[in-house]
Amino acid sequence: MSVKSREIRLAARPSGEPGPQHFSLVSTELPEPAEGRILVRNTWMSVDPYMRGRMDDAPSYLPPFALGAALEGSAVGEVIASRAASVPVGSTVSHFLGWREYALLDAATVTVVDPALAPPAAWLGALGATGLTAYVALTRTAPVREGDVVFVSAAAGAVGSVAGQLARKLGASRVIGSAGGPAKTKKLLDGFGYDAAIDYRAGGLDEQLGQAAPDGIDVYLDAVGGDHLRAAIGAIRPGGRIAMVGAISGYSGTAPAPGPDNLLRAAAQEATLRGVLVSNHFDLFPEWIGKAAGWLADGSLRTEQTVVEGIERAPEAFLGLLRGANTGKMLVRLGDR
Repeated sequence: MSVKSREIRLAARPSGEPGPQHFSLVSTELPEPAEGRILVRNTWMSVDPYMRGRMDDAPSYLPPFALGAALEGSAVGEVIASRAASVPVGSTVSHFLGWREYALLDAATVTVVDPALAPPAAWLGALGATGLTAYVALTRTAPVREGDVVFVSAAAGAVGSVAGQLARKLGASRVIGSAGGPAKTKKLLDGFGYDAAIDYRAGGLDEQLGQAAPDGIDVYLDAVGGDHLRAAIGAIRPGGRIAMVGAISGYSGTAPAPGPDNLLRAAAQEATLRGVLVSNHFDLFPEWIGKAAGWLADGSLRTEQTVVEGIERAPEAFLGLLRGANTGKMLVRLGDR
């Protein structure tokens, strides 16, 4: 059988902030799967900040999106046709061909997930690369030790909302988060277990961090870069550790963002600044899922989703993500057809 599908393609490369004109919605038809392949009806897809970099024709840790071709990203769906005994019809799988309603894939490239362990959408959030990023950052890259003071930027987002709770489980004595606006900072305190919340839109980031952590910080999870990284270096204690997960503040800039002007302080404090590419740490996935699935089940790990309906609104979801419109994980529900 063949199926009709819709997908989002890259129509043009943005210079600066992307907009709706950089995407196109295209109808296509997929054939029956060949031997060793499967056909998946996507039910959920993820939009993530790193995708902005792939819209540029520039070398990076992932190749750029091709002009005129469907975009890619994490998705979860149901197998509706299979020519692979290892992935039978009815399986729920995660894979990397999001941005489309149906995906034709080699069976070897998908991961079968258990919807009884957690809802399918959770495998794109807390049980997916999002949750693993927080785990890698705070256990391997900038490990949290008993009694540490931890600072997390983009703390109401997909990674940050997990990271704050994880820091507490790892023994942090105080967890501080930064987010944009009073609604999000309230969510940090009331929903995600942070001890202090900084509203970076209110200004005075260095002063707010100094008030929240008068004796400094030991660990910083950086998803923003720019002024946040500078403030964290200014507050870092001797032997402090910084996990550089992302730098969303500069993703749509038309010129390279300036770096922190206080790096000498990091040297004087013998602090470490280390990058995180979660794809280099997939060996920790079983360990993370084994812990996080139990925490989700008993309610000690709380998550939120911002959901946009329909493939045609996927660009809207992505653009909203870049503007900070989400609390928790930004997802597109593709639903039944």
